[in-house]
Amino acid sequence: MKLSTLQENLSHGLSIVGRGVSNRTTLPVTQNVLISTENGQLKLTATNLEIAISTWVGAQIEQEGSLTVPAKLLTEFVNSLPQERIDINMKEDPLGLSITCARFEAQINGITAEDFPPIPTVDTGSIGKIDSEIFSKAVSHIAFVAATEDSRPVLTGVKVDITGQKFTLAAADGFRLAVFKGELIESISEDVSFIIPAKTLQEINRLANNQSSPVEFTVTPSKSQVLFKLDNIEIVSQLIQGIFPNYETLIPEEFKTNITVKIDDFLRATKTAAIFARDGSGIVRVNTKDGNLSIASRAEEIGENQGEIDAKIEGESSRIAFNSKYLMDVLEVLGNGEVNLQTTSESSPGVLRPINNPEDNEYVHVVMPMFVQW
Repeated sequence: MKLSTLQENLSHGLSIVGRGVSNRTTLPVTQNVLISTENGQLKLTATNLEIAISTWVGAQIEQEGSLTVPAKLLTEFVNSLPQERIDINMKEDPLGLSITCARFEAQINGITAEDFPPIPTVDTGSIGKIDSEIFSKAVSHIAFVAATEDSRPVLTGVKVDITGQKFTLAAADGFRLAVFKGELIESISEDVSFIIPAKTLQEINRLANNQSSPVEFTVTPSKSQVLFKLDNIEIVSQLIQGIFPNYETLIPEEFKTNITVKIDDFLRATKTAAIFARDGSGIVRVNTKDGNLSIASRAEEIGENQGEIDAKIEGESSRIAFNSKYLMDVLEVLGNGEVNLQTTSESSPGVLRPINNPEDNEYVHVVMPMFVQW
C-alpha cells in the first residue's frame, strides 16, 4: 500500500471511525483501525463487534493494500501534524506503516488485515429513507430514555416499527416511556419491526449532524443487522433480539387533569426545584394551586423551595411528584412552545405531550410518579 492524502481529510476520517474503536483488551485487533484502499479512495474502518463504522477519504493511490494499526496512536499522531500532504507506505518488516508529513515522520507497527474481524455486509432487506432533520429530532426525543444497564437488554434499545410510510420509535427504562411517530420519505415494500441499540442511534445521529441528504437504512431479512448510509459513511450495527414491552398499553388513554404550560417556564421552575431536590431523593412536587402550577421540593436538612408558573388548568385539581431528572430530561428536548401535562392521580403516570403544529410529528412522554408524603 502506497498513497498520499491531506492531513485534515485523514484527521476527519479518523475522528469519524474513532467512536467505533473497541475499549476492550480481550481482542486487541479491535483497538485498531483498518486502513485499506477501495475504488481509488482510502477506506477507514473500526469495529467493537457491536457496531462497525466505515468512511472514505480522498487520496492518491499508487499501490493497493490493507493493514490495521492502533487507532489511538495513529489519530493522535495525525492530529499533531501540520495541515499538509501525508505520504503513507506499508512496510513488510516489521509490518507497519511509514508516515511522512512535511518534516515529520513515524513508523507505526501494525497487524495484518486478515486478523481484523470481518465487517458484516447488508446486501438485501427492507430499505427505508428518512429526512435527516426528522431522523435527528426522533433520535434526540427518544434515545435518552433507553436503559443504560444490561439487566434487561431489550430496554437498552429503541423499538422501531415501520408500516408503509409511517414509523414509530419507542424507548423505555421501566420508569419512563417515550414514543415518537413520523413518516419516511417513501413507503417501504413490507412492514418491519426491530430493536436497535440506543447507543448506536445516538452515534448515527452524531455522524449525521448537518447532513442535508436523507438517512438511508437497510434491515436484513433475519432482523439481525441494520446498515445505515450517510454521506460517505456506513454504519453496520447488530440488532437486539427479544420482545419489547407493548408500549401502547402503557400510555394512559384517559386523564382527569390537563395542564398547559410554557415549556421554558416549566423547565426553569423544575431546575430551580432540583437544586433542593438533590438532597431529597431528587423529588419535585407538581401541584395545581389557585389557577397556577406550583413546582416545589424539600430536603429535611437543607430547606425547601417553591415556584409558581402560569398555567391553563382543565379538569380537576391535581398533585403529583416526579424525579426531577426525568422531568428535566424531557423538557430540555422539547425546545420552545407549550406542553400539556396530563394526570389522573398522584399514583398514576404523568403524560407530557408537546402542543404541535399540524405538520409536526407526534410525540408522547410518560413518566412514572414518585410516592411522597404530602
